[in-house]
Amino acid sequence: MDEQTAVAPAKAGAAGSEAPDSHHGRTTPASAGVTAVRSALQTAAAIRSGETTALAECDAAIARIEAGDGEINAVVVRDFDRARDAARAIDAGPKDATSVLLGVPMTVKESFDVAGLVSCWGFAEHADFVATEDAVQVTRLKQAGAVILGKTNVPVALADLQTNNPVYGRTRNPIDPHRVPGGSSGGAAAALAAGFVAVEIGSDIGGSIRLPAAFCGVWGHKPTYNALNAFGHNFPRTQSCGVALNVAGPLARDPDDLEALFGVMGGDALARPAPRGAGEWRILLLPEHPLAPSQASIQEAIAAVGAAFRAEGAQVDDASALLPDLVAQHGAYIHMLLVAMARGAPMDGGQPLPLPDWFTLVDAQAKSRRDWARLFGAYDAVIAPAWGTTAYHHDDTPLATRIAMIDGVDTQAALQMAYPGLATFPMLPATSVRIGTDPDGLPIGVQVIADYNRDFTAIAVARAAHALMRS
Repeated sequence: MDEQTAVAPAKAGAAGSEAPDSHHGRTTPASAGVTAVRSALQTAAAIRSGETTALAECDAAIARIEAGDGEINAVVVRDFDRARDAARAIDAGPKDATSVLLGVPMTVKESFDVAGLVSCWGFAEHADFVATEDAVQVTRLKQAGAVILGKTNVPVALADLQTNNPVYGRTRNPIDPHRVPGGSSGGAAAALAAGFVAVEIGSDIGGSIRLPAAFCGVWGHKPTYNALNAFGHNFPRTQSCGVALNVAGPLARDPDDLEALFGVMGGDALARPAPRGAGEWRILLLPEHPLAPSQASIQEAIAAVGAAFRAEGAQVDDASALLPDLVAQHGAYIHMLLVAMARGAPMDGGQPLPLPDWFTLVDAQAKSRRDWARLFGAYDAVIAPAWGTTAYHHDDTPLATRIAMIDGVDTQAALQMAYPGLATFPMLPATSVRIGTDPDGLPIGVQVIADYNRDFTAIAVARAAHALMRS
């Protein structure tokens, strides 16, 4: 097939051979090149010093994708010839110290426009739509020196927490191909977990960065709403103004890369916290939402990370009267989410939302922001599940009727939307970080939520949590 054409989906198969997981002392299935991939910052430094070249790194990443992606099906739009041309141009030019991603090969979520590549969001009727200009974030990546290899898979309309569509097929979790990588940035997280690339960009309206990062054991950050420009992340064949609640954000294999990529995307405009030790943070634990159960292993991991912070001298609370009304917040969030995702179109047989009702939702959102701001007067971060389960088996049942098995009990999967809504509705930043492994060998990822525009605080607390759970 042409390198700019979708890769055909492969059959799910065995999990593969076992290799040590250096982060947590467990074993996870090996993927081609996982141990060979450098971090993005290491790659840029090595190219700058002459230790390697942009073309060599580009070719190595392409080789990893070609060797390992047949079963995973993460990189579904490939642009290898132009990537090699871009890498050669970097090698021929000056090695600018300000180019943070100098020569770094990477992929981007399919929903971001890249000039000359398909951008169809998984819709069969838009499979022939080719973007004519780069999204703002793709432009930023290229200006920072990144080499774009292609694009990664998404569910139709970015509207599911797994990744399957009629254009590109199904993406599988590299840790266990029988399980989902999450969605809608599922291809992005799978490409990272497989070791194909070191960094990726995604988008998040209902956990679409945080959930795939958690399911695949990588880093992801949902920024404060409107902190980053998302122009060029538009519904196919439109110049849409974007969707309420939706944000663009970084994913990475490494926390230094996550922070650097967030800066490249525009995050450097936000304030950074003063350096602190693990014992200087004030943390509230929220292991379970009042409307949505979470599996015991996730609750135990959150308790363990809380104990580790306490042992360092941090203030760690298990409850607070300052916590907003999470039940009311969830109801308003789901209402706003459905309206935003449908761009105001009525549900089947229903009526469009009257404008006064939309403003009622906006008022509820403003109240939620104020309530969370009061809480963050007493705490630096809240640690909660990104989802109530670890990566689950592929299930194409519509989310509204899908069943989640949690510790042997059938529950409504749709209720799990309460977890991503914790940060999405009040427009807060949240960093997804791995803090453990469940009894099935799957990553346990949680979200670290911080105050409005305190994105670097969320990343810093997530770093501390990760370090404590590795020690």
